[in-house]
Amino acid sequence: MKLFASLFLVAVSAVAQGSKQGAIVGPWVGDATVHGQQVPVRLEITGSGNGLQAALLNGPERSPASGVSYVGNHLVVTFNYYARTLDATVADGHLTGTFGTIATRYPVSLSLHGAAAGAVGAGDQDIHGDWEVEVKSSKGESAWQLRIEPAAQSNQVKAVIQRIDGDTGALYGGWTGHEYVIGHFTAAGPALYSVAPQTDGTLLVSNMLRADVNEQQNLVARRPAQARAAALPGMTDPTQQTTVKDPSARFAFSFPDLSGKLVSNTDPQFDGKVVIVAIGGSWCPNCHDEAPMLESLYKQFHNRGLEIVNLSFEEADQLKDPTRLRAFIEKYGLTYTVLVAGETEQLNEKIPQGVNLNCWPTSFFLGRDGRVREVHAGFAGPANPPAHEALVKEVTELVERLLEELVPTQSASR
Repeated sequence: MKLFASLFLVAVSAVAQGSKQGAIVGPWVGDATVHGQQVPVRLEITGSGNGLQAALLNGPERSPASGVSYVGNHLVVTFNYYARTLDATVADGHLTGTFGTIATRYPVSLSLHGAAAGAVGAGDQDIHGDWEVEVKSSKGESAWQLRIEPAAQSNQVKAVIQRIDGDTGALYGGWTGHEYVIGHFTAAGPALYSVAPQTDGTLLVSNMLRADVNEQQNLVARRPAQARAAALPGMTDPTQQTTVKDPSARFAFSFPDLSGKLVSNTDPQFDGKVVIVAIGGSWCPNCHDEAPMLESLYKQFHNRGLEIVNLSFEEADQLKDPTRLRAFIEKYGLTYTVLVAGETEQLNEKIPQGVNLNCWPTSFFLGRDGRVREVHAGFAGPANPPAHEALVKEVTELVERLLEELVPTQSASR
């Protein structure tokens, strides 16, 4: 009888636990409050028991969670590759909590099986296609690219802004009655922009989360033909943003890997090789976009003499225990060399050969003689398909050209 009672209690407990977990499985929809603005959030939870999984959704894109814990009514969803966590309480189909890093957290409120806010139609002006956003950025840019396409969901648009550092990631949204509001909430963080058509055929573009930065408010976007007619300069060439002080000097680096082993450009590993030195950090969304391309190049050309070295700059707390960098390496299955170069503020100190080195990421392409042959600032990711495809083609052709060059003699290379 006691055995039967014990089994009965275990069964009831299991059912209750399953019921609790069933109450969190499904799509969650709501908002995060970021700098006083409401940014739409979509979270999907699947699985059961110890196999719970979660992902932040952005259109058809998914930011998968590294882990999910649900005990009692306490839900913790981790995204280790960005060192961000959703920490929330779940009750009666509502989820309230915060999302972010130790230093910065945003209030989040979601409802299970909730409905996302819908667009209210479309503006009178067709805004699809390419635009040039006139800017005077701190990095010397005169224009950004704004690309707007129809989204899979009717009455919505998909957009991306391409800057010298890289793109914003895909932005989705719709017409509010007087402007388009587009944004995302991913593992990389939030974004929210307004795009307001004007009677003269231009657009006014504002970063709604950076009201404190004048250079990102009420920017005028024109069609490329309009911009040329107005004699406005175009976007900065990514190969002209950063240069080196002495192109005849070998590019030098010497930093530890994650095991503490010092790796230098003078090591036999790099002698006579074509080397891509990629400057980045695991905090940098555009560096996340770049990593799969670098890994693909490494697998394709390593046997022909290509080496890739990622010089990672991280915050002080991550340097003490680089858990995010390890998760970054694991997420993308990186097999090329990753070194820990220092804190982000030390970029120019640690890379003294760079001139106007101010973009994350930036890649230096070294010939077999160890000298810099080309520098690429920023990265156009998959959110900007035409620019991304063009960049991958350009970089692949550059690597192939460098690999075709003769291996210099030891004395000549040094």
